[in-house]
Amino acid sequence: MAGNQLGKTLAGSMEVAMHLTGIYPEWFTGRRFEQPTTWWAGAVTGETTRDGPQRMLVGPPTQENLWGTGTIPYKNILDTNRASGITDYLDTVVVKHVSGGQSVLGFKTYESGRKKWQSETLDGVWFDEEPPSDIYIEGLTRTIATDGIVMVTFTPLLGMSEVVRMFLTDEDTKEMAV
Repeated sequence: MAGNQLGKTLAGSMEVAMHLTGIYPEWFTGRRFEQPTTWWAGAVTGETTRDGPQRMLVGPPTQENLWGTGTIPYKNILDTNRASGITDYLDTVVVKHVSGGQSVLGFKTYESGRKKWQSETLDGVWFDEEPPSDIYIEGLTRTIATDGIVMVTFTPLLGMSEVVRMFLTDEDTKEMAV
C-alpha cells in the first residue's frame, strides 16, 4: 500500500516478470522459481488491466512494435493472444523461462466477477489495485496447491476495507485510531 504514482505497478511488474522468465538479479532474496510458472494479473476493468499491468509487463498496448519494452524482455515473449471486446487487450502471454520451458501469464478483470477467477492452479496472482474481498480470496485459493505468491499493489482509496484489514495487525489499526 502506498500513495498514487509512486511506482507500485512498476514494482509489481518487475517481480512478476522475474518469476515468468526465471531471470533474477543477483541481489534478489525473494522466492525464485527454477521452472516455468503460471500467473494471472488483473485490475478493475479490461481497460485498467490493459493500461496498467499489461502495459508495464509487455509494453505500450497500442504499439505492437514496442511489445517487449515492458518488464518482460522482447526475446522472452514467445506468443500473445488477444482478448475479444477491448481494443489491444491481451488474454494471455507465453513467456520463455530460462529453464527452457514456457511460462503463461493470463490477464483478468475484477468486473468479470469472482467466478472468472476460479478453477486454475497458479504459481502467482498479481492484483493491481485493490480487489473486492471475494476475488482476493479466490486469488489466494488459486495458489494453495503451489504454495504460490499473491501480490497486491494499491492505494487504499476504499478506506479501511476488508482487504486492507487483511494486511494490518490489530496494533496497526489501534495506532490509526489515535
